[in-house]
Amino acid sequence: MERIEVFNAVKQAVIERLGVSEDQVVEEAEFVKDLGADSLYLVDIVMELEEKFKIRVEDSDFEKLKTIKNAVDYIFQKLG
Repeated sequence: MERIEVFNAVKQAVIERLGVSEDQVVEEAEFVKDLGADSLYLVDIVMELEEKFKIRVEDSDFEKLKTIKNAVDYIFQKLG
């Protein structure tokens, strides 16, 4: 799977869950600060991505997923 496919999946999940516009979902965007996510939304997004990519995000890694780029990199690494 290509990195752009992972990015697009993360982007789609964020748009659907947070109701933000497509142009807000850039790699540098922070889930909480820039996109208005709270911890419940983040859990929803992570669970959706775990299911989609058949991966497990460890609880200890959850706090590392602060930006869209962090999430994409993490998932891409797990898939690799």
